[in-house]
Amino acid sequence: MSSRSRADAVHGPQNPTPHAVIVPRPSALRMVRFFLLGCGVVAFAVGLWTGFARLGVGLTGAAPQFVEFHGALMICGFFGTLISVERAVAFNRPFAYLIPVCAATGVLALLAKATPFAGAAFLMASLGLAAASLWNMRRLRSVLLAGTPSIAALCWGFGTLLWLANRPAAESAGWWLAFLVLTVAAERLELSRVAAPPPIARAFFVAIVIVILTGVARGELDRPPSPFLGAGLLACGAWLVIYDLARRTVRLSGQIRFTAACMLLGYGWLIIAGLELLAGPLHLTVFWYDATVHAVTLGFVLSMVFGHTLIIFPSVIGLKLRYSPVLYLPLLLLQISVAMRIAADFSGWTELRSLSGFLTVVAVALFAVTIASVSGRAPAGDGTSHLKGVGAD
Repeated sequence: MSSRSRADAVHGPQNPTPHAVIVPRPSALRMVRFFLLGCGVVAFAVGLWTGFARLGVGLTGAAPQFVEFHGALMICGFFGTLISVERAVAFNRPFAYLIPVCAATGVLALLAKATPFAGAAFLMASLGLAAASLWNMRRLRSVLLAGTPSIAALCWGFGTLLWLANRPAAESAGWWLAFLVLTVAAERLELSRVAAPPPIARAFFVAIVIVILTGVARGELDRPPSPFLGAGLLACGAWLVIYDLARRTVRLSGQIRFTAACMLLGYGWLIIAGLELLAGPLHLTVFWYDATVHAVTLGFVLSMVFGHTLIIFPSVIGLKLRYSPVLYLPLLLLQISVAMRIAADFSGWTELRSLSGFLTVVAVALFAVTIASVSGRAPAGDGTSHLKGVGAD
């Protein structure tokens, strides 16, 4: 989350909106944000449930009808909506909320099995996100900081176009993964300005973006060898480990250390994904593609979500969330589940793959229950819980 959005969440908007623009009342705006996030959470829940079918676990009820939308629900529906809401809060402009509205509309369309309409909604959200990021260049005063999230958003849109065209799943998934990786990397790059990385580091970051895009354009995700995409993900993970603030803040304590631990673990999984793509003999593994995709989505991105939940949610919907050391337990379970998934993919052990899916759900559920339980016991009027994350990343 950008420094401005955190400041706005704590102290109110830094640049008051002109009187000519009508802005919803804060309480109404929080309800809108809550609804939009709710749509993303529903997409996540259905995506996890349909993921069981892909692991060979029988499903009941209506969930099997949405198995074909598993990837779209998880990446476009959940991550896309979550990122869009967070960006709308950071931009702090009424028009920015059209972006998560489009993403949430896409979720509802998917649940209605209106695939073309869902694709169009996700495409509009991606284009809006790209345009808003470029518009934000005035504040960032950096082509790199504004251009990288714009490129990431366009990757989301291009992957959606391929999905609508019924291209092989790996083609759209490659662009969608680039969207997630570059979005996270761009935010960490912005925050790394505090540490003032040398110019060579920024030049290296540009090279990493180019290499990742080259690999995706070559269709390397499911067409080995994967020299560009593998090297790009590996280098991106290494860059984040070296230059991100998490390497420093993990030495602190409390929520700040927890957030940093989530970041560093996620970077580790990104490095592993790159190594998987570079390891030629492993391409013969039946579930090699599955191992790579989930090292990024579950290992890297979901670890990011765990780390930022206590920072993003309070500023987005006004809930006061509290940190507890117990949160390390679901974080550990998540890491174990991803490790089990990759080990099962390479060994062909289908039962272990199924078990890893259950463990992922347990980790997510335990994380949510822990936060709800700890925050529910917060003393009345305690308004400091959400401030602890400021500067944690």
